[in-house]
Amino acid sequence: MMNLPNALASMRIALAPLMFIFLVNRDIALFAGLHVSWLDYFAALIFVLASATDFFDGYIARSWNQKTQLGAILDPLADKMLTLAAFLGLMMIDRANPWAIFLILTREFFITGLRVAAISEGKNIAASMAGKVKTVFQMIAIGFLMMNWPFAELLLWIAVALTLYSGYEYIIGYTKKEVK
Repeated sequence: MMNLPNALASMRIALAPLMFIFLVNRDIALFAGLHVSWLDYFAALIFVLASATDFFDGYIARSWNQKTQLGAILDPLADKMLTLAAFLGLMMIDRANPWAIFLILTREFFITGLRVAAISEGKNIAASMAGKVKTVFQMIAIGFLMMNWPFAELLLWIAVALTLYSGYEYIIGYTKKEVK
């Protein structure tokens, strides 16, 4: 069912490749004459708009009782696509440490697989507070990296630490859950 929260998640999915284009395709004819900093601004603006949809789709789904199975799939997919596009793009333009990106993406893929396994076993592994804090720090780090602001790399490594810690929490939660 395509309700407003699902439409917002779908919009986030569509914005991820657009943001990626602004990050990595800096020499295409469409961008001729634009200073590279404007491409950073556009990428950052798209990222902020897409990130805002993440908050609003969850808020609306809970407040208006519009949670759906489609939304349960679209929301985390949209989140992963947006962060994947941002982190890979930033790595490609040499603004993000490849090891940091490797650690973040490895955790994201592993936990996504763990969640699929949990669902198939009748377990429900809900997002923890650490997972939510991790997401906020990843988004802040991405914004700082896109804008090439001071402390961007420090924020990235804080996001890595929080990402690994929240992954640890998911693993512990998975091993302690009883099959329903």
